[in-house]
Amino acid sequence: MERKKKVLVVEDSRITRDLIVATIEEGTGAQVVQAENGFRALKLIPAEGPFDLMVFDINMPDINGLELVRFVRESEHLRDVPVIIVSTEGKKSDIQRGFQAGADDYIVKPFSTEQLLNVVKKYLGNR
Repeated sequence: MERKKKVLVVEDSRITRDLIVATIEEGTGAQVVQAENGFRALKLIPAEGPFDLMVFDINMPDINGLELVRFVRESEHLRDVPVIIVSTEGKKSDIQRGFQAGADDYIVKPFSTEQLLNVVKKYLGNR
């Protein structure tokens, strides 16, 4: 039997995090691990991994999403895990910064659950 896909969602807004988690769980059947900030995510990554996908907000207290993306890309064990940024930062320069940090995709808030699900499925492989 195939292992259930596992996704890490790091988002400081409880409401947004709940929406992202519910959308991914219901739309893909993946197991979702959640963190309310980057510091918590850094503790969860080795404890709860391996992950098939990571979804990061940018604007968070302590460690922001761009720093998390850089950490993932610099890690030998994590660098191949796809990372999606979901952020209110929607200017072209913000999006470019996300891709330069190493993100695979970038979704601007507010987003539709359909949009989020399409991008997540692209990386999890369940169409």
